[in-house]
Amino acid sequence: MKCSLKRRIIMTQTSDLGMTAPKSAFQRVMLAVDDSEATLRAAEYAKALFAGRAKIRLVTVAQNPRTLFPLGATTQGFLAAARDEIIGDARVALAKIEAMFAGIELEFGLVDLSVHSGNTADALLTTASHWNADLLVMGMRHHHGLLRWIEGTVSEPVARRATCSLLLVPEDGRVPTDRPPERMVFALDGSACSLAALQTGLQLATPDTLLRAVYVVDRAVHLFDGGAADTLESAYLEQGHAALERAARICADQGRSAETALIKTHTTHDDVPHTIVRDTAEWHGDLLVLGTHGRRGIARWFLGSVAARTARLVDTPMLLARGGEATAH
Repeated sequence: MKCSLKRRIIMTQTSDLGMTAPKSAFQRVMLAVDDSEATLRAAEYAKALFAGRAKIRLVTVAQNPRTLFPLGATTQGFLAAARDEIIGDARVALAKIEAMFAGIELEFGLVDLSVHSGNTADALLTTASHWNADLLVMGMRHHHGLLRWIEGTVSEPVARRATCSLLLVPEDGRVPTDRPPERMVFALDGSACSLAALQTGLQLATPDTLLRAVYVVDRAVHLFDGGAADTLESAYLEQGHAALERAARICADQGRSAETALIKTHTTHDDVPHTIVRDTAEWHGDLLVLGTHGRRGIARWFLGSVAARTARLVDTPMLLARGGEATAH
């Protein structure tokens, strides 16, 4: 571990609240670091997208040994040694990612949960907020079944609670992460939020990136009788056509051309997240962009979170874009 890196480690969160508003969506990019393969892929993708174009901060979280050894049979000496080892491992993980950004100026942060309360998700969210991050980049592991309950996942609570945009890079993804996206898919739902996500996501496109905007008509709905379901589907179709037309205009205003598609779920055993992921794979998309509504209370429980459920399925990087309203057209 280099002494220079040790000096740059920030053990407590700091705030840059006096900064002027950024000119583009992604000026302050925070990369969550651990020792996983998922982080290596996320770091490679962050470098391809933002090196030289945004301020980048690497942040890792050192676990509290008391939570790792909760039975109370340990001595203070053991806990101190365990903490030293955990902090050392965290610094090694930071140094490994720093080496990937050779020649690029970085900021660093290490959150020690022996000092700060909460868990890893809390620490990342608090640090991103205090640093005024406008994008948080994370590697993502897809856990299923019993393993998901045992190990849990950090990306899910972060996706639910983040106040900035979130870029998730799956560990087992099928697309290269050493270059910007070549085929971007924007999933729309007719809301201003999803159109704002389109505008935000376009900033990650190169002049050669192919663009596709899709709207999903959910036919796998069984809450109504046949006539009501037909009426609901007609409403979806009308909203979908309007959303796609507006998306095409937004792209055209930026000198871009995007293909659009109205896609439908199967009538049984299907849902919107599976349909989005299926269409992205069939089109060979390599970055999926969704807007997030930040719903709370009854609306969130009734409607569910399409973004969170899609994140569990997707095998490409996925941008969850939060923020302002789309430009009116």
